[in-house]
Amino acid sequence: MKNIKLAMPNFKEARMRLKEVPTIEYEMKDEYKKLGIGKTYHVFTYGCQGNEADSEVISGILEQMGYKRGDDPYTCDVVLLNTCAIRENAENRIWGVLGNLKGAKRENPDMLIGICGCMPQEENATKRLLETYSFVDLIFGTHNINSLPKLIYQAYLSKAKVVEVISGEGSILEHAPKIRESHHKAWVNIMYGCDEFCTYCIVPYTRGKERSRSKDEIIAEVKELVLNGYKEVTLLGQNVNAYGKDLGSDYTFGDLLYDLDKTGIERIRYTTSHPRDLDMKTIMAMAECKSVMPQLHLPVQSGDNEILKKMNRKYTYEEYMQKIEALKKAVPGISITTDIIVGFPNETEEQFQNTLKLVRNVGYEGAFTFIYSKREGTPAAKMEDSISDEEKRDRLHRLNELVNAGYLKGNQRFLNKEVLVLVDGESKNGEGMMCGYSEHLKLTHFKSNDLSLIGKIVKVRVTEAKTWFLIGELCE
Repeated sequence: MKNIKLAMPNFKEARMRLKEVPTIEYEMKDEYKKLGIGKTYHVFTYGCQGNEADSEVISGILEQMGYKRGDDPYTCDVVLLNTCAIRENAENRIWGVLGNLKGAKRENPDMLIGICGCMPQEENATKRLLETYSFVDLIFGTHNINSLPKLIYQAYLSKAKVVEVISGEGSILEHAPKIRESHHKAWVNIMYGCDEFCTYCIVPYTRGKERSRSKDEIIAEVKELVLNGYKEVTLLGQNVNAYGKDLGSDYTFGDLLYDLDKTGIERIRYTTSHPRDLDMKTIMAMAECKSVMPQLHLPVQSGDNEILKKMNRKYTYEEYMQKIEALKKAVPGISITTDIIVGFPNETEEQFQNTLKLVRNVGYEGAFTFIYSKREGTPAAKMEDSISDEEKRDRLHRLNELVNAGYLKGNQRFLNKEVLVLVDGESKNGEGMMCGYSEHLKLTHFKSNDLSLIGKIVKVRVTEAKTWFLIGELCE
């Protein structure tokens, strides 16, 4: 298969932070609107909530082209893999799925297979896709989702592999269609990209410059969701606490929370936060805004100051703890979760012990824990590493034991208490059970067969507290 290379990834360009980013008003040309009539599609989504939100836009665009979502991805006419690049394990899953799709493509040569998202923004990943996976028809990145109709059209017309991966600061796409996965909870992007450049992280290269959406656009989107019956929004960004800094105004993330609280939305959550940019206005908004939930995911990555400096996290253990204390004082009972990396290059046992000390002192009620994963192109990838794989696994095991104890303790404090649960649907925990999440983001199962409760906020009395979830009874 020949290649049409409209643009290729470039790490040097991806690191640039020079240009002002444009806002693009989505518009589909008439010539693309009937391209998918009578055809089906499927989108595989990997990675963070940002990828999930992108997949909702991708699905919206495909359905505007006439495609219908198919039940079996391996028999669909268009199959797209929206990928993650943050860790090696995430990429390995993609290679495995591609292996399965190769057989489906052999059975149906007209199937169009595409790779999008963060992986194509990596030079080595795109090179591997071109050299090894000849049956992939389409490769595009995070900055040109709006070009999807054109790219599909070119792939069909040319019968060639179409590659368009734009590197650079990125843009802001407004008014693109979305097929939301839920009818009562919604992702709402408030900003894109990251300027932190943590030494281990590929995201600033794959997602581009920090760029904030207009507050008016965000508020209008949330108001529309309220009119359509949505109960909860999760505000998305690689670093939501930096919202507004690039706009050159005094309007900050805390101001946005206060304004969104006035829209009538019942629940507001947000992710992901960077500790350095978490300010008192945001903390006070969490305390004073009824709709902002008493739960926060605040990635720390390490509890050791020397490791934090090598990671380029731009805060110390002491500064992080000051913000934790301010949160707990302003929002009594707040549930705090985090991200932690073990085995960062040359991390000593003493430095790891400092991380365990931090976990104990904060009292996390959950954490995503990882062994450090080398990402080519990042500064940490060039660091010498003296830690054995066995030691890294042992540290992860010890950390997880402590984190899991925090999970359980955080759940046990709700035993015999009433919690408010936004019902998501039927539970996988047993027949005749429903489930949803409490204000503190605790997965809660309760006895009921009433499907009309889906999308409603109900009161549940907790009767059992497990490590990973709560069990309760629906209050009359």
